[in-house]
Amino acid sequence: MKKWIPLIILTLFIFSCKSRKAANDTALNSDSLTVKNPDSRDPVDAAENVGDRLNFYEKIYLHEKFDYLKITSKITADNIRVSPLDATIYIETDKKIWSNISFLIIPAARAIITPDGIKAMDRYNKNYIDSDFEYLNNLLNVNFFDYKNLEKLLIGRTFFTISGRNSKITKNMQGYQMESIQNLKFTTAGGEREYKLNLQYSEDYNLTDVKLKDVKSDDAVEIVYSNWETQPNNVKLPKNVKIIIKGSKNSQILLENTNFVFSRMDTPYSVPSSYKKIEIK
Repeated sequence: MKKWIPLIILTLFIFSCKSRKAANDTALNSDSLTVKNPDSRDPVDAAENVGDRLNFYEKIYLHEKFDYLKITSKITADNIRVSPLDATIYIETDKKIWSNISFLIIPAARAIITPDGIKAMDRYNKNYIDSDFEYLNNLLNVNFFDYKNLEKLLIGRTFFTISGRNSKITKNMQGYQMESIQNLKFTTAGGEREYKLNLQYSEDYNLTDVKLKDVKSDDAVEIVYSNWETQPNNVKLPKNVKIIIKGSKNSQILLENTNFVFSRMDTPYSVPSSYKKIEIK
């Protein structure tokens, strides 16, 4: 992979993957999950099943909506020497995610992601890509994100819908744990993959931890959300988002969100004619 990719990948790692078709009978079992959250204790299951499932589902799936959101962030990655990086991330709900990254006020990368694909440029090496999102799924060791799921991931929303008959919901010392009874199954052109999934929520139903494990390999992803804040418009957002990747690839990426603004902004994106297009294999 080209050396210019890491600068852009910090922008795209979390935002972009090709649309996938999920099997209808998605369900999970977290008994053999091996990914651990290094920053907190594992949930202690109190063996108390949640009786009011309708209220639980309303709390985790229904949220205050917004049209535009500008996030000011710092991005740190364990395999990048030039970090933390300063980032502006802009979400126009259901339409696009735009981001601009700099290091010590020096422009580094810019990207714009839509449901149709991804465009990104590396200002330092004067390269750009205009592609689908297949290779980013490979970097995350998964194959299930679509555009809308990436929006949800950024702002801490539950991006898996688990049917009531397949879900197991219990109360524990940290809040609530949801898992399903069978594996999540996702079908792509490359075949089918199955995952074990465990979702942890706080006492007030904020998503705090997502663990996914490929059942046929050591590939695993964990997403940790912390420092939740309620904004003036009652939208809840996490100030910290950590992605931990294990298996055939190992990496950690941390977004520290320092400011949220709910307003429209310009999202310029144009590639200079002197830049070279890079084909991702």
